[in-house]
Amino acid sequence: MIKPTHHIFVCGSFRPTGAQGVCHKKESVQLLQYFAEEAADRGLDGVMVSSTGCLKACDHGPVVVVYPQGTWYRSVTEDVADAILDALENDTVATEHLLTAAA
Repeated sequence: MIKPTHHIFVCGSFRPTGAQGVCHKKESVQLLQYFAEEAADRGLDGVMVSSTGCLKACDHGPVVVVYPQGTWYRSVTEDVADAILDALENDTVATEHLLTAAA
């Protein structure tokens, strides 16, 4: 396994009660697959993609977080995913889609 340079977390909105929240209802599972396939297609071997439990930002879902930067993205679609991956390739941030960023 290659040590990842970036880790993309896609909110799966899984909760301890078993309920699934907004991100799941907005097809974050398909978004997870899109990120993984698109990163592979682009040859971004250092990008790992994972699903998370609820990130508690439901009003902004689907939510995606990119580490190690700690960058949070809101209302992510496949077009926004492309912008995020473009930003990773260019060592920048897709600022127009930010929810918040780590200080």
